[in-house]
Amino acid sequence: MRKIILFIATSLDGFISGQNDEIDWLFHDQDYGYKAFYNSIDTVIMGRKTYDISLKLEKEPFKEKKIIVFSKKKNVEYIQTPIQFVKEIKKQKGKDIWLVGGSEIVSILLNNNLIDEMRIFIHPLILGKGKELFKDIKNKIKLELVQTKHYDSGLVEVSYIVKYQ
Repeated sequence: MRKIILFIATSLDGFISGQNDEIDWLFHDQDYGYKAFYNSIDTVIMGRKTYDISLKLEKEPFKEKKIIVFSKKKNVEYIQTPIQFVKEIKKQKGKDIWLVGGSEIVSILLNNNLIDEMRIFIHPLILGKGKELFKDIKNKIKLELVQTKHYDSGLVEVSYIVKYQ
């Protein structure tokens, strides 16, 4: 079965973007394993706000990948019910699936036991305010540490397998 992998960056204090959605603090000086990870997936899932931000960064984000955007808007042809959809897509043949973000879709999928792994890149800064990575988590979720890496830039990567109870 395909895995849902959260591959995301955060500040040391747990924010995935600043107070006004700014992400200018993210490091772009190295690959940090991005290319290898990107080649291991064939589908990208995210919330609408994250997709809107990605469109500002690139004209055609996530080229050559299937892109699925979850949205609460009813007049857009985006998926409004992520839980059943993600359960079904995990059963389909294919490579693993990248959960890009943001915090609302991360919370929904974690609360429904649908994220299999997490690769979190912790940037060496404190934002103080912003959008939390983990918001409205209903139950304690245990994680099994698989790997840690540190980089000269001060960035730390932690990889976990999610252990639902």
